Amino acid sequence: MNKNTKIFAMYLPQFHCIPENDEFWGKDFTDWVTVKNAVPLFEGHQQPRVPYNGNYYDLSLVESVEWQSKVASDYGVYGFGVYHYWFNNEKNLLTRPAEIMRDSTRINTKYFFIWDNCNWKRSWSNVIGNDWAPIADEDSVNKKGPQILIPYILGKESDWRKHYEYVRSHFISKNYEKKDNKPVFGIIWHSKEIERMCNYWDALAREDGFDGMCFVFKYDSYRSFPSNSYQYNYEPHHAAWANPCFFRRVYNRLLRILNINTESSEEVIVYDYDSVWLNLLKSAKRNKNPNLFHGAFVDYDDSPRRGRKHSRILIGGSPEKFEKYLIQLISISKEQNKDYIFLTAWNEWGESAYMEPDENRKYSYLQALKAAINNSNSII
Repeated sequence: MNKNTKIFAMYLPQFHCIPENDEFWGKDFTDWVTVKNAVPLFEGHQQPRVPYNGNYYDLSLVESVEWQSKVASDYGVYGFGVYHYWFNNEKNLLTRPAEIMRDSTRINTKYFFIWDNCNWKRSWSNVIGNDWAPIADEDSVNKKGPQILIPYILGKESDWRKHYEYVRSHFISKNYEKKDNKPVFGIIWHSKEIERMCNYWDALAREDGFDGMCFVFKYDSYRSFPSNSYQYNYEPHHAAWANPCFFRRVYNRLLRILNINTESSEEVIVYDYDSVWLNLLKSAKRNKNPNLFHGAFVDYDDSPRRGRKHSRILIGGSPEKFEKYLIQLISISKEQNKDYIFLTAWNEWGESAYMEPDENRKYSYLQALKAAINNSNSII
């Protein structure tokens, strides 16, 4: 039994201005814009969400990241899984918060990167001007679907080395998480070429005095992963909608063959909080793969980003339920000797998935998190 299962909360760095966001979405755009503009879509729907004391922080400021780190540490969050946006050698965006975590002497919270290795597309339907990309406006008239704003280019060994040299500056920080003297590095999308890059990085890490790399891929039931890597379940996606039952998969496939889009007229897709958590716990108990880390979630509502069409909303959540279910998941993870639980999320305000205090809930979910950790420790 692992007595020290650690909770890492997913961390979005999209709360400071960068030139690319100014160009794509409008001057001074951050995720706060969509959060502030959210509206309730049905009776009892709580939107917009407002941070406690109106703290619409700027993550380019050291004091903002240090505040987050202290609050997280005070309530039991061991560290942050920080989204990493390295698109190619020319574009590495939203780097400031992680660099503060790396460099600040006042931060003791651990962190590691989760690389969102894909094209940056214009896909937020609730943002004005979403049908085209200003970066390619001359060709936008006849295009359909989300436009590519920044291309993802994996490249070859020389490109992989340049990427490694940047992340190495984080790996050597005392705050960067290592498992068995291996820097932890999350990757969302797996491919054979990514595997080759991972092998190359593993050799570079050994040259730097580490015992290799610890790669953690987002789990996908349709993919096979290297035996020496880890996976994690991204929740509530995995438990709620990413892995439908057999009959639902057959039904969805039939609809695709017939070219029928059932979601085109749906305004809101609603899920029951308890049902999703119970499905998550059932799956966690059943799946004892030693290389799979379980995910957790606090809440979910992506209507600030998606608008009325195609938004996914969990209803029926509460701090008391979150605490109860998290105690069970921590217990399962410890019994299965898991090192980590990946929690959605620390500050995904655009998806209403955040542990940070807000005007309505205050610190109640953070208090529930701390109680769940203390409770699980007391029953070991």
